[in-house]
Amino acid sequence: MFSKILIANRGEIALRVLRACAEMGIATVAVHSTADAEAMHVRLADESMCIGPAAARDSYLNMPAILSAALITGAEAIHPGYGFLSENADFAEMVEAHGLTFIGPTAAQIRTMGDKITAKSTMAALGVPLVPGSAGEVPDLAAAIEVAEAIRYPVLIKAAAGGGGRGMKVAHDAAGLEEAFSLARAEAAAAFGNNAVYIEKYLDRPRHVELQVLGDHFGTVVHLGERDCSLQRRHQKLLEEAGSPGITAEERTALGHIATQALEKFGYRNAGTLEFLYQDGQFAFIEMNTRLQVEHPVSEMVSGIDLVREQIRIAYGERLGYTQDDIHLSGHAIECRITAEDPETFAPSPGLVSMYHAPGGLGVRIDSALYAGYRVPPHYDSLIAKLVVYGRNRPEAIARMRRALDEFVVAGVKTTLPLHRRIMQDPKFIEGDYDIHWLERFVAADHG
Repeated sequence: MFSKILIANRGEIALRVLRACAEMGIATVAVHSTADAEAMHVRLADESMCIGPAAARDSYLNMPAILSAALITGAEAIHPGYGFLSENADFAEMVEAHGLTFIGPTAAQIRTMGDKITAKSTMAALGVPLVPGSAGEVPDLAAAIEVAEAIRYPVLIKAAAGGGGRGMKVAHDAAGLEEAFSLARAEAAAAFGNNAVYIEKYLDRPRHVELQVLGDHFGTVVHLGERDCSLQRRHQKLLEEAGSPGITAEERTALGHIATQALEKFGYRNAGTLEFLYQDGQFAFIEMNTRLQVEHPVSEMVSGIDLVREQIRIAYGERLGYTQDDIHLSGHAIECRITAEDPETFAPSPGLVSMYHAPGGLGVRIDSALYAGYRVPPHYDSLIAKLVVYGRNRPEAIARMRRALDEFVVAGVKTTLPLHRRIMQDPKFIEGDYDIHWLERFVAADHG
């Protein structure tokens, strides 16, 4: 097993990786920007090294600095967490070229799935169903009109290299297509340096359902069930649960079979997530994330499998050591993403945390790097904590989440805790009757 791993990330995910390493007897190296000198993962790691100033491009995205830190400290592998360099194929290649192990899939797999057009064509060839849409990039407005008329309005224009809702526009009719197409390409170019877009049929009430998978170097691929990530605002997830209240056990089994069969043929290794839209009993693949997900804890809670530990084992070359029949999913888990944002306007709220009290009790888990006296920096994503609960069933999990949210105290910065408390009381959420547009309507009604 590796003796030392460098964690190329920050915040709660850096701390999450550090904890898995500690339990496995692996020494850790924390890298940090000047803004994160007092961060919790820096305090708890065996070694730490500053890799640059506050701006992410000069620190957490600084590939030469991270590689230098790994070589100087004698780390054997690099865990990228999520975000930053986790899905950067060039970085994965650089890590391997320097004689280190990248804890993730191969650079070629990252590159294939990182381009949404290539990912869709690859999955279609492997027998995975897709949302109706263009066969590839849509190069100009004339081609966009042709596709839109073929699949019928409304349509969704999406950036090929996109993520987080950027480069994504809806056109409800021909009159709106020209502006939506132009805006999507401009946003894609600005955000990703690539203005390529493609078009899909816009589904009016789908659920966002994703499947967690693990694959080793020996051709074994398993899944840990699905997560429902439909509660989103501006394509950003706020709450996830495992399993989905909107699909049946038979549908879960069928989806898992299709996905694992496809990824076995693809030769996928390490952790990954296939994302689908689900409507009217049909699943349609939209993208694959070749990394650990923010919402991975809910899958861990219902499966009992430590995903980070498995990532490390797989990267070292070990077999999974179990098959799909050995995985037993039980109970229900919910994760609330707590961000340092105004719960009404969603404006960022960086600053000094004057008071912090985490909830506890049976079935409650907090993934957070917060502490009283910590200053939330303005330079990075606003996620400050993930509150995860487990129950024997969904009603028990909801009741436990309500109680945990009421116990949770973060003072000094505004947070989305009040919004999550309101969601937990809403009858539609309690019934599980929601889709990817539900939260937008909920927030709008709340403000009305």
